Amino acid sequence: MQHFTSVHDVTNPLGLVQKALSIKKNPFALKALGANKTLGLLFFNSSLRTRMSSQKAATNLGMDVIVMNVTQDSWQIEMEDGVVMDGGTAEHIREAAAVMGQYCDILGVRSFPSLTDREADYNERIINAFKHHSGTPIVSLESATLHPLQSLADLITIAEYKKADKPKVVLTWAPHIKALPQAVSNSFAQWVNKTDYDFTIVQPEGFELKEEFTRGANIAYDQKEAFNGADFIYVKNWSSYNDYGKVGTAKDWLINQEKLAVTNQAKVMHCLPVRRNVVIADDVLDSQSSIVIPQAGNRVYSAQAVFQTLLETHG
Repeated sequence: MQHFTSVHDVTNPLGLVQKALSIKKNPFALKALGANKTLGLLFFNSSLRTRMSSQKAATNLGMDVIVMNVTQDSWQIEMEDGVVMDGGTAEHIREAAAVMGQYCDILGVRSFPSLTDREADYNERIINAFKHHSGTPIVSLESATLHPLQSLADLITIAEYKKADKPKVVLTWAPHIKALPQAVSNSFAQWVNKTDYDFTIVQPEGFELKEEFTRGANIAYDQKEAFNGADFIYVKNWSSYNDYGKVGTAKDWLINQEKLAVTNQAKVMHCLPVRRNVVIADDVLDSQSSIVIPQAGNRVYSAQAVFQTLLETHG
């Protein structure tokens, strides 16, 4: 594995899930592997789970960690080539990424989309710039379009909780008060489509994800029908891809216990943070149906499996 920015960087995604499950049983077994190695974590956007789980995973492997909030702790970075830098940016990504690559053995990068310019967002300018100029393995800590560390943790969680070899998994849109990226949903679809699970994505008309990520899934628009017999309900809001950045206002898509009645005692997942009683009701989040906390806990082992694989690959 050269980088970890999408499922396509992984030769055997389900094998990586099993590796993470093995690591979870003895997370300190390879503490010497990361000795004298440095992980750099670069945040262009705020983070809780990704920041803490990545640091914990690196510590489990014996790595040193440098954390930088790029928009606060460094010079403002220019991303465009060929510009005359006589404005607010003081350093170009070509030098900034290359220098960071001198200091770090692995770089993790987190950046969000603008949700105003679809073409620019889906070109993944920031992640690709670090891949091109840093000279070191890049791990996506969430990009404009994908969140592979989250998706790996999601598959780890399903593997732990599934009661059938081929569970029915439903990714459902839910309402929100503001426009959110499609990254978690795109990525979850991409990873689940690498399994043989019965997979459905359900959303209101106009909120379909880009087909590149959903191809192979069942696409539905009736939430109750989609939930019928489901083993896992993954709840996530995303703004419109077609009407780019549009916010959905369908409050009746809120997930509550009444809606879970038609499922196969489904476990409910969410990447967090979650707005209670907007996205998911209290009666679900505070019930045995919810596995959002162990799901978040598995972020450590998804990151550790990735860092370990990169260390094993690159020495």
